[in-house]
Order: sequence, then C-alpha cells, then structure tokens
Amino acid sequence: MAHIDYYFSLISPWTYLGSRRLEQIAARHRAAIRPLPVDLGRVFPVSGGLPLAKRAPQRQAYRLMELVRWRDFLKVPLNIQPQFFPANETQAAACVIATRLDHGDAKAVELAHAIMHGVWAGEKNIADPATVKEIIASVGLDAEATMRRAVQPDIAAARDQDTEAAIALNVFGAPTYVIDGELFWGQDRLDFVERKLAASK
Repeated sequence: MAHIDYYFSLISPWTYLGSRRLEQIAARHRAAIRPLPVDLGRVFPVSGGLPLAKRAPQRQAYRLMELVRWRDFLKVPLNIQPQFFPANETQAAACVIATRLDHGDAKAVELAHAIMHGVWAGEKNIADPATVKEIIASVGLDAEATMRRAVQPDIAAARDQDTEAAIALNVFGAPTYVIDGELFWGQDRLDFVERKLAASK
C-alpha cells in the first residue's frame, strides 16, 4: 500500500481546500494518509517563509483573490476572512496527534478535516476548548478522553518530532504531501500526487 505523509496546518485554507480531494485520491489508489499537523512557526524561520501578517500587502491581497478563485472552482464552502483566524491551533493539533496514536491515521484525518471545516466554513474558534470538544464529538470520538490524552507529554514530543522531520525533508509550507521521499507542495499539486500514486502501482 502506498503512503502519503501529509504535513499541514489546521488553520491553512489551502490545506482545507485540498482536504476532500486528497481523501478521494487516496481512496482511488488505496493509499494511506498519515496526518502530521506540524508547527509552521518553526518551519518558516528555517525555510524563508513568513507568517501571513508579516507578508507584503500585495501578497496578502493576492492571497484573498486566489482563495475566491479556488473556492468557486472547487465549489467548497469557504469564508475567506473567517472570524476566528488566525487562531492558536496547538491544542487542536495535539488532539489530532492523540487520535492518530490511539485510533489510527484515518480517524485522525477525519478529525483534522472537521477542524479545518470548522475554521473555514463554520466560524468556529479552535483555540476554544469547548469548541474543540464539540468538533471531536462530531466525528464520534470521546471528547473528554481525547482532550485529556492531548496534554500528555508524548503528544507534544510527537509534534516536535514531526516538525523536525518536516524541516529535515525541506518542507516549507502547508499542505505538503510526501510520497516515497518526493515532495508536493500545495493543494494545486494534487494532480501530480495522483499521477505519482498511479505510477507507483
């Protein structure tokens, strides 16, 4: 079975825009997705990236134009300027990792994508513990147990390790899909992801 290492941020609109298609592509090619919600705050300084607020106004304006284009093209519900963005994703990312470790990759992908949908289509504040619990419960998980698990030291250590692995692989933005060591950056590269999976059969 092919494997896709899926490096992303839970507050990345580009990750959200590609989320449904990634799952569809993986299903068509019977590929497993390993969800890795890394800390881009550590990735950017070593890769030349800048957080959104520090980018030039021209780049910020063009980003909004592109989000509208992709939203309309893909017919994905997306508020390009959601009420709760940016939001601290640390706790939500820890819950995704806890789910990955305790319930497997597929359930963690489901939770991650539900969280992204909450940010970009549901006006949800994922920095709010009650909101995170609500999203966890919506995918059929025990919210209280997941939140307790998420604060255990091994969860933070796993995110640190995943972030270091991303840096070592030259990941510089989200989403990045890695198949057999080959990087594909951006949801607009998903066609190439599919071609790679098809060629690997």
